[in-house]
Amino acid sequence: MALRSLILLCCFSVLIQFALASKVRHFHWEVGYVYWSPDCVENVMIGINGQFPGPTIRAKAGDIISVNLTNKLHTEGVVIHWHGIRQFGTPWADGTASISQCAINPEESFVYRFEVDKPGTYFYHGHYGMQRSAGLYGDLIVEVADGHKEPFHYDGELNMLLSDWWHQNIQDQTVGLSSNPMRWIGEPQSILIEGRGQYNCSLAAHFSNGSKFCDFSSTHHQCIPIILSVFPNKTYRLRITSTTALSALNLAIGNHKMVVVEADGNYLEPVAVDDLDIYSGESYSVLITTDQNPANYWVSVSVRGRLPKTPPGLTLLNYHPISPSKIPTIPPPISPLWNDYAHSKAFSNKILARQGSPKPPMNPDRQIILLNTQNKIDGYTKWSVNNISLALPPTPYLGSLKYRLTSAFDNKMRPDNFPEDYDVMKPPVNPNSTVSSSIYMLRFKSTVDVILQNANTLTENASEIHPWHLHGHDFWVLGYGEGRYNEKRDVNKFNLKNPPLRNTVVIFPYGWTAIRFVADNPGAWAFHCHIEPHLHMGMGAVMAEGIEYIGKVPKEALGCGVTKKLLMNPHQP
Repeated sequence: MALRSLILLCCFSVLIQFALASKVRHFHWEVGYVYWSPDCVENVMIGINGQFPGPTIRAKAGDIISVNLTNKLHTEGVVIHWHGIRQFGTPWADGTASISQCAINPEESFVYRFEVDKPGTYFYHGHYGMQRSAGLYGDLIVEVADGHKEPFHYDGELNMLLSDWWHQNIQDQTVGLSSNPMRWIGEPQSILIEGRGQYNCSLAAHFSNGSKFCDFSSTHHQCIPIILSVFPNKTYRLRITSTTALSALNLAIGNHKMVVVEADGNYLEPVAVDDLDIYSGESYSVLITTDQNPANYWVSVSVRGRLPKTPPGLTLLNYHPISPSKIPTIPPPISPLWNDYAHSKAFSNKILARQGSPKPPMNPDRQIILLNTQNKIDGYTKWSVNNISLALPPTPYLGSLKYRLTSAFDNKMRPDNFPEDYDVMKPPVNPNSTVSSSIYMLRFKSTVDVILQNANTLTENASEIHPWHLHGHDFWVLGYGEGRYNEKRDVNKFNLKNPPLRNTVVIFPYGWTAIRFVADNPGAWAFHCHIEPHLHMGMGAVMAEGIEYIGKVPKEALGCGVTKKLLMNPHQP
């Protein structure tokens, strides 16, 4: 009896300590359009509480985030996705319109409440239409819980939220993408660092063959670069996130190496690099040591994977006590050639899990091979996955599945593979595709392999980079390969020893990428290319698992489509 009482007392003590350690962090946000000059050219964009980028959320592992969001856009809905947060037990808070919730209508509010269960570098962004392209994003930083330590030391912390920016508004962009013939959005006008960039001028005009210096007068204060201020002989953690709508990026700091230690909220085996490739949806932490002569050094962010028509984004690493207005004497770092894919692949292959990280199950229960192709549907240009272009239904999948509303979306099984005679190195012989709202149903707690297969577009000798993001999960990146995936040949190349855990991964042109995850999170989860126009044009899928284990879903999340009538009936569960 005494032993039992002691055990109960210990358990109670642990629970009390946990309750005291974690906090509920409350935020009240209004999302609305604002006039802003992110690259010294005024435009209309989406802000939160009248600011851009949105407020940075900082919390500790185990904390509860509660965001009371009111939609002030007046003519359109809105949702926010908490990128990298797995939403265990709160799938309705994932922030995906038509998948996890209804869009929040103008002048209505919705409370996002969820746990941030592990430390890492994350961010949030709009997930309705192309609102991320209009500036709806911000940082979400989760520190280690009290009493815990990071597996690496640093003296200070810096942040770099990277994005790309167009002067054409998202309404014009979406109409163009949905037109016949399609009107492509083109390359961005500028690269933004912490929401600030420079268009048609140069911070580095001293080295730019007569380019004009930027005007940072009071009318252009919103585009003044955020300087990375440091003290000599210190180690800094630089948290880097990319919420670009299109661009793959390369980051380099003049005369400074970077040691990569974290990716997508998971620890890595430390690796030193001269520059770093980062794709839309990815995040990294790197350590930099300020062991150079006190001076100012260029931080350069350039476009990768596309013929760069956008100037590099620039800011300064400023050593105290040097004035930040002093132009560096050394030119900005020279970035790799935009199409030097060997350089990019070498970097990706260096990213490995830290010793002691969770290892993947040795074998999958199911393998799904997803072919990414550019196609035509009734003459309109689309992107498809296994010849299906995703069309989201008016009723969120989470409600349809929980309440067994089988008519709310297409119940046909999605194919797990594509035809054996398909040549990924050439444009499709038959470019025609189909539209469907069908999804992948996964057995709960099964191990799933997904092979993401890239291919030639509709244009000869063209294949694009695609970063793919999976909601609700982290996955192990087992490897990359060239050409069409061949299981007999390529499965032996999988890294089962120390593959990194990620939530976003790149597929290189004409290549394949293999990932593995455990379907252990009840919910309906988006899996899609993180390039905004590609998702808008159908390049995505939805995977669902363990629906029977989902608790009571807040009515506010499902008050649209078929579920609206269902929830109005008090006799329904």
